Amino acid sequence: MAISDDRQRIMPMPEDREPPRGQPLAYKEAVRLINPINPDLQGEVDDKYEYSCENKDNKVHGWICFDPPVGFWQITPSDEFKTGGPLKQGLTSHVGPTTLAVFLSGHYSGEDLMPKFTKGEPWKKVFGPVFMYVNSGLAGTDPLALWKDAKLQMQIEVESWPYNFPVSEDFPKSDQRGSVSGRLLIKDGFLSKDYISADSAYVGLALPGVVGSWQRECKGYQFWSRADSYGFFSINDIRTGDYNLFAWVPGFIGDYRNDGIVTITEGCDIDMGDLVYEPPRDGPTLWEIGVPDRSAAEFYVPDPNPMYVNKLYISHPDKFRQYGLWERYADLYPNEDLVYTVGVSDYRKDWFYAQVTRKKDDKSYQATTWQIKFTLDTVVQSRTYKLRLVIASANVSELQVRFNDPRANPPHFTTGLIGEDNSIARHGIHGLYWLFNIDVPSSVLLGGDNTIFLTQARSVSPFQGIMYDYIRLEGSTDPNSNKKKSSCILYQAYKSLH
Repeated sequence: MAISDDRQRIMPMPEDREPPRGQPLAYKEAVRLINPINPDLQGEVDDKYEYSCENKDNKVHGWICFDPPVGFWQITPSDEFKTGGPLKQGLTSHVGPTTLAVFLSGHYSGEDLMPKFTKGEPWKKVFGPVFMYVNSGLAGTDPLALWKDAKLQMQIEVESWPYNFPVSEDFPKSDQRGSVSGRLLIKDGFLSKDYISADSAYVGLALPGVVGSWQRECKGYQFWSRADSYGFFSINDIRTGDYNLFAWVPGFIGDYRNDGIVTITEGCDIDMGDLVYEPPRDGPTLWEIGVPDRSAAEFYVPDPNPMYVNKLYISHPDKFRQYGLWERYADLYPNEDLVYTVGVSDYRKDWFYAQVTRKKDDKSYQATTWQIKFTLDTVVQSRTYKLRLVIASANVSELQVRFNDPRANPPHFTTGLIGEDNSIARHGIHGLYWLFNIDVPSSVLLGGDNTIFLTQARSVSPFQGIMYDYIRLEGSTDPNSNKKKSSCILYQAYKSLH
């Protein structure tokens, strides 16, 4: 089975998953291979979720037969008809041999990405086409060369999109579509006096909605591109209709949405000009944990229990795809929870990739409370600080935040019950994105040593938990300061010139 250059392996047979050859694990999709037909796979874990892939990367996957050398591939030249945007994850291939084309799915998102309709609501959508490709090689040639050929065919199909052969009036040809281009800039006066290029920003069109609604949108089409290092973007072959333009930028928190409706007509070429995104920011950064990239990949991902290994992911950048990593938290923190000290701890080593529950016995679990310790030289009284809490995944969780009082009741902030993406069990390093902007009154902070208590309060199963993307504490600022006024004036002058 081949999904990418570094995700290829000899797979088990279907009967290997059935007792007594296979031992079911925490859920039916995961099986430990006890006595597989191929003895080289003995002791490994097989789980279809270990082979999930983001929409943006899910262009070709399939299978190779070694004798005779034959390849069977599914090529998806465009993800415009898929839901949830470029980061939405879905299944690819797994034991069978099975190859999947998944158009709608709640995996790694939950019910938010399952379309719901009112009585009499009209709806129509074209899924695909996808391209099924079979190739072969001469006896004695390297069967893995079929993967390279499949990638070349994938490039041909991508360049051929939109196809010109469908006769349906619901599938417009290239000359019946439109394009949008422009440049995205970032304004953050605490980082730079000048505008910052939105390097590698994801910029896309989706059905009109609120800021960030694209990641939960599941009825229309979406069209995405990556900006270059200067923030310039171009989105081509867009279906006619009304859209909002959305964006997010690696390295910056939050989402951008252009307020105007973008109406695409046949043959249009819309230049949006320079667009300015002002990420959430109230004050200077006092400290931060992680990298704002909508993923928990930069945090500490443990080695798997030797009993539950998939050899493909040993020394692999995607080691988070190993089975059972949620249980490793209790191995590392059997009695006390994680404590992170700003300026001393290293989030790459000292911040566990997911705040999960701790197993107490065979039937019960307990909530966990993580601590962030930090020092403030002084606290400006009667001012408000800001805690930016960015979450990469949440599954039936409630994150409670307390400042310097672990027993504060009610907590100073709570998310309430959020999320059902189940990314922990499905070996994903992110699900849906959540941003919480928390006001921190100076009255709850201390000059000197401080502690933030983060409690994931729901604890019925091992798969409830939070994955953090990024945490930042911002200092207080005087809303009437000249610095803030001058930034406002500069921004308005820029808007007037453009």
